[in-house]
Amino acid sequence: MKGAKKVSEIMDDIFDFPHLPYWFSVRQATDILKRTLPADNVCNYPRSILIFDERYNLLGSLNIRDILRGIEPQLQVPLVESDHPFEDDSVLASIAEGLYGDASVGLLDKPVSDFMTPARFFLSPDDPVTKAAYLMIHYNIISLPVLESRKKLIGMVRMVRVFDEIATALLAD
Repeated sequence: MKGAKKVSEIMDDIFDFPHLPYWFSVRQATDILKRTLPADNVCNYPRSILIFDERYNLLGSLNIRDILRGIEPQLQVPLVESDHPFEDDSVLASIAEGLYGDASVGLLDKPVSDFMTPARFFLSPDDPVTKAAYLMIHYNIISLPVLESRKKLIGMVRMVRVFDEIATALLAD
């Protein structure tokens, strides 16, 4: 395949991502996520925090969606085609009460490990960008860790970088 790049050519350095040990609180993670937003508060790509164990092994990641889903269980309930919850003000009021209530505030003191998305898929630096695209699309993942020798975390590949690489290659033809 002409011009096919490897993951190592488009990955971001691991130290470009905020990271925490699994025992830190969701409150601490939320503060970090808020501080990493640009000054205009427009998030141009999903922000996430990498979660590690004591030996600096990657356990998973925590993003804004994980936090919102964790602090309000009603946001987790999938909608079916016949549901129109936002047409009923009582449903909206119930969700708002849950999000801004004492129970949600209390959940901010739980460890990030309770809210994080476990790392299930990994890439090797020599994998093609198309493998990253495949995993991201089929498993709804916005970023993937890159491991050297199947052990050491050396970088992350974000969907926006995969898209940019593929789009550039397609438009060049």
